[in-house]
Amino acid sequence: MEQLVVKDLHASVEGKKILNGVNLTVKKGEVCALMGPNGAGKSTLGYVIMGHPRYTVEKGEVLWKGQNVLNIEPDERAKLGLFLSFQYPQEIPGVSVSNFLRTAYNAVKKTTISPVEFVKLLREKMELLKVDASFSRRYLNEGFSGGEKKRTEILQLAILQPEMAILDETDSGLDITSLKVVGDGVNAIKSNNMGILIITHYQRILNYIKPDTVHVMVKGKIVKSGGSELVEQLEKEGYDWIKED
Repeated sequence: MEQLVVKDLHASVEGKKILNGVNLTVKKGEVCALMGPNGAGKSTLGYVIMGHPRYTVEKGEVLWKGQNVLNIEPDERAKLGLFLSFQYPQEIPGVSVSNFLRTAYNAVKKTTISPVEFVKLLREKMELLKVDASFSRRYLNEGFSGGEKKRTEILQLAILQPEMAILDETDSGLDITSLKVVGDGVNAIKSNNMGILIITHYQRILNYIKPDTVHVMVKGKIVKSGGSELVEQLEKEGYDWIKED
């Protein structure tokens, strides 16, 4: 079974050390939750795995499909089946959701899907996720609410069908209704062929997407791991008890 393996990963941004030896394994077919207080380095881990140029890797490896992906460009990582949904998706005026997704599909899948075939695929995924058909004609994220932006990210996930998806604070800024829609969407997409790493502060998204494993990060290191019961303990007691340990 394929798995994403992070080994002793150290990274910094603008000279400030953020990751201090992260060790993490996420298997295909499992949902893994990464939790922790603000500033713990959770989002940094996602960006480093996908190759954000702002971050400097000082030590360690990220192994996927038999190679250290830190040695290849971000677009090549995407072609290998890695995916990152952003906490704050960018607006791209003038580019429709449909055109953006078809371009991304062709690039990642290294193929050329016809407009007719793609429209069929897009409609199928939009119906699955209960996304209004008008979304496809709108410019990407322009004028979108927080919930609409996150639903568009999940639509992108459904279209690209990556083998390893990192969801960076997908629950950020969502009301209860949008949260349920996003949670139901992820549950509709997930499969034994996709591993999912959910980065979050809170329990609420994990009420809809049940994790198989839970890891807690503090000061750039994973300090505690467990099952879904760990989520409930964190919700009741916060992170202070882990920091004290």
